[in-house]
Amino acid sequence: MLAKLGACVVDADKLGHEALKYGSAVWQEVVATFGDKVVGDDGEIDRKKLAEAAFSDPRALERLNQITHPRIIQMVKDAVEQCRRCGAQVVVVEAPLLFEAEWTLSLVDQVWLTVASQETILRRLTEQKGLSEELVRERLQHQLPPDSKVNRTAVVINTDCDLAELELRVREAWRKLGAS
Repeated sequence: MLAKLGACVVDADKLGHEALKYGSAVWQEVVATFGDKVVGDDGEIDRKKLAEAAFSDPRALERLNQITHPRIIQMVKDAVEQCRRCGAQVVVVEAPLLFEAEWTLSLVDQVWLTVASQETILRRLTEQKGLSEELVRERLQHQLPPDSKVNRTAVVINTDCDLAELELRVREAWRKLGAS
């Protein structure tokens, strides 16, 4: 929605997928750490298997973050700089773990937070990502609760609504930003 309004959007999750591409330094370190059990038949990291290995042990998740976060944040910074070189007035960094990775100060001027009920989050992630409810709950336990993020956030958008209402909410926040 923000891209349609004119923002240049940098998706940290997509960059994380790129960082894990076969043969990359991150791929090599992840395989050295977690073993071949996280590699699919095509040689690529099987993200579901990696998630199972990482989320089953807090130390394993910490190690995965130590491997991936520095590379992903550099990729995000490079992408933001590219957007600016292309003349973007507003650059949006979409990063689900912005607070958990402690990237807020080094990456962004303002944080917008989307929130939804636990039921909505569970439904969306099981439908869209094909994850089990148990795995979604496990992942959510490793994230800061929305309440702890709100006081460090400029804009909070509740997404417990239909798409038309959500678009209105996003447009209103965009208008207040003065970006249009």
